[in-house]
Amino acid sequence: MKRYVIFAAIGPFVGGFLLLLATTYQSGYWSETNGGEVAKLFAVFGKSLPYSYMIGIVPALMFGAIDDILMHIRRISPVLRMLIMGAVGFIAAALAYASHGSESGAKQFILYGLVGLIPGVISSWLSHLYAEGPQHAVTSAQH
Repeated sequence: MKRYVIFAAIGPFVGGFLLLLATTYQSGYWSETNGGEVAKLFAVFGKSLPYSYMIGIVPALMFGAIDDILMHIRRISPVLRMLIMGAVGFIAAALAYASHGSESGAKQFILYGLVGLIPGVISSWLSHLYAEGPQHAVTSAQH
């Protein structure tokens, strides 16, 4: 259960912020700023955060389920699981966002792919640290 809470809490927060950064970068916002625009960026992030959770919580929970399934495969180490989750997040976000703008290409594909890669890796890493406890064998005497 902790794994799903970690994915639901971290994924939309980090993904929403990275999506805002990617969108502002694509629009040319950072090339025209004079230095005082960072405060505006965080104000917009604060206003858009509820929408990030509203839209991103179901995909984050699905990624948590994938991570949970991968955790039960003994051959997959935690580092490999984090890389797999990053790859799945990269592909999902890149396909969801990269082809919807006025420009499309490798730059947009990579930029929007990072929106899924980074939260996937961070959430998988945190769930490895905090959600995976020692595995106890259930015996008939414990029932």
